[in-house]
Amino acid sequence: MRSNAATVEQYLSELPGDRLVAIEAVREVILHNLPEGFEEVMNWGMITYQVPSSRYPDTYNKKPLMMAALASQKNHMAVYLTGVYADEVSRSKFQAAYEATGKRMDMGQSCVRFRSLDELPLDLIGEAVAEYSVDEFIALSNRARS
Repeated sequence: MRSNAATVEQYLSELPGDRLVAIEAVREVILHNLPEGFEEVMNWGMITYQVPSSRYPDTYNKKPLMMAALASQKNHMAVYLTGVYADEVSRSKFQAAYEATGKRMDMGQSCVRFRSLDELPLDLIGEAVAEYSVDEFIALSNRARS
C-alpha cells in the first residue's frame, strides 16, 4: 500500500487511529536515535530516513541512500533497516537481540513487519537506527555495492 503523500504530516494524517498511534511511536524512537546528518522525508511512498543527495549524490540509482523507512502496508506496518540488511554482523546481532526479547520476529531482508506496537522491541529499533553515522553508512553502502 504505497502512499502518494508529499509530506510526513500528510502521510500521518491518512492513517487510521490504531496505525497512527503505532507509526508515531516508532517514528518518535527513530527520530530520537537518528544520528545527525540524516533527513526525514517522504520517498518511495514511505517515511524515509536518508542521506541527503547534497551530501552523497553518487549513488547507483541516483536516489538518496535510504538508511531506514517506516510504512503502513495493507496487512501490516514495517520498519526498514538498511544497515541491518547490508551488514551481516549487524544483522546477526540484531536477530539475536530480537529473539532474546521473546517477541515474534517477522523479518524480511531489511523490513521488520509488525501488526501492533506490542510486537516490536522499540529499544532495539532505536539501537539499529543509531548504529551508523552518515559517514559510516555511506562507507557501508559503498562496501555492499562492491
